Amino acid sequence: MNITYQFDLTPETDAIITLYENAGLNRPTKDKARIGKMYENSNLVISAWDGDLLVGIARSLSDFCHCCYLSDLAVRKDYQKEGIGKKLIYLTREKISDESMLLLLSAPAAMEYYPKVGLEKVQNGFIINRKL
Repeated sequence: MNITYQFDLTPETDAIITLYENAGLNRPTKDKARIGKMYENSNLVISAWDGDLLVGIARSLSDFCHCCYLSDLAVRKDYQKEGIGKKLIYLTREKISDESMLLLLSAPAAMEYYPKVGLEKVQNGFIINRKL
């Protein structure tokens, strides 16, 4: 398996939707325009490719000097447990520098995964949930 990583390349929206659905990431995949807008408004996108197949993605919002919100991390099911997610997190961290903290909100099913790849669980946080 020869996985390559791309920086600041936004994959086609249809490829992103296919990846999200395959990975089981709960996103509004029936709303193609909204997925497109999510990427238009992100300023750090790192994608993983097996040839022409999008197999993983990390989408973040960052100021690159203080904070970064890793909003989406997805890897195709048949490519999971190959280190792709861990590498996407590492590359995100590398891009934002050591000055910046990295924050993400985990899906319940992934709560066991993130400590294994170096993220620390936090207890201090608040949220106003989206209406849609």
